[in-house]
Amino acid sequence: MATQAENPTNRRDFLYVATGAVAGVGAAAVAWPLINQLNPDASTLALATIEFDVGAIPEGQSVTITWRGLPVFVRHRTAAEIEEARAVPMADLKDPETDEQRTKPGYEQWLVMIANCTHLGCVPVGQSGDFDGWFCPCHGSHYDTAGRIRRGPAPTNLVVPPYEFISDTLIQIG
Repeated sequence: MATQAENPTNRRDFLYVATGAVAGVGAAAVAWPLINQLNPDASTLALATIEFDVGAIPEGQSVTITWRGLPVFVRHRTAAEIEEARAVPMADLKDPETDEQRTKPGYEQWLVMIANCTHLGCVPVGQSGDFDGWFCPCHGSHYDTAGRIRRGPAPTNLVVPPYEFISDTLIQIG
């Protein structure tokens, strides 16, 4: 018959391992719902990307659409607006960014931006202000025809969301 000293594993060791395994599974079962609730809501995931046909927007006009619960400006700029935006010296901008950095190559006439003022999140009024772009009447921020901050308390330009042109008139945002 084997003695305790000859057989280092015993029933108590098995119980310790089994208890530890059950505790680990129990901790995972409790942690999973807590971690899972941090995932985005199904309605948010459904709006992760949207497609929008810009073909119906006349030149010089803009529309506001909704993406992920945020308003988004889509503006069909005129050649004069594009020239005006490109002629601005970088030294005049609070948040220097060229017009080319804010648009897609070959589609410079289209400007897509999240329509929230970068100061406090208000929605600016389009085709107004000192630079014929956007004006936030809440605190007086003025944006130019490329959505860049030119005057007022806003610290940065209007945000350009991730987007791409699927065809000449169809854009996908997100």
